[in-house]
Amino acid sequence: ITDMHRPFLWAHRGASCLAPENTMAAFATAVECGADGLELDIHLSRDGVPIVIHDETLDRTTDGHGRVCTRTWPQLQMLDAGSWFSEAFAGEPIPALEEVLKTFGGRVRLNLEIKAFDAGVAVIELLQRYPDAESIVSSFDWRLLEHLRTTDASLPIAVLFAAGNWRHAVSLAVGLRSVAFHPEAGQVGRSMITACRQAQLPVHAWTVDDPVRAKSLLRAGVNGLFTKDPSALRGVVLPAAS
Repeated sequence: ITDMHRPFLWAHRGASCLAPENTMAAFATAVECGADGLELDIHLSRDGVPIVIHDETLDRTTDGHGRVCTRTWPQLQMLDAGSWFSEAFAGEPIPALEEVLKTFGGRVRLNLEIKAFDAGVAVIELLQRYPDAESIVSSFDWRLLEHLRTTDASLPIAVLFAAGNWRHAVSLAVGLRSVAFHPEAGQVGRSMITACRQAQLPVHAWTVDDPVRAKSLLRAGVNGLFTKDPSALRGVVLPAAS
């Protein structure tokens, strides 16, 4: 997953400081900014369609209300997922995961963060129809990741970690044959990086928008970063040739 010669730059929910998060506009902007990969969040609609949205509810990032899982995909397609960010993005829809796979699969890597347990199997089934899409499945729900590993022995998995016992999380990642470990940037320390390096487990930290902080993490040995502003970090990750 990682080119060890240079750090990997993930656009967190797309270029989500420049366009409304988890929309095709944010993903297209991220690619234009030179991101290596797109990170996006998956929930299921009531009728079982994997859709791209972070929250369990619609209220923060759309003009809809209530829980995502109570709406069918045709109902969700009617919502405006752009106006909350800026009038320039009025009418920007919630994307289906399939649209992202069709548009960006094969162009950049995709990190699919699965939010709901029941979305896991639906995502795997969809990925099988897009073999050219270079995808990683990640989650904070480690039971889900264990379930997905038993379902698909070759699925690229990454373990997300926010707080608590990082050693347990790293050993779980190793046991799942994960392609990467994704800790919250504030949790990253020298001993964690050493343990991951010994396990040949790349570390991709989230979410980092400050170039100074990014440089510090890269010096410490982090292999990749998640950022809302790939344009700001591109120069840190790919320093100009001297």
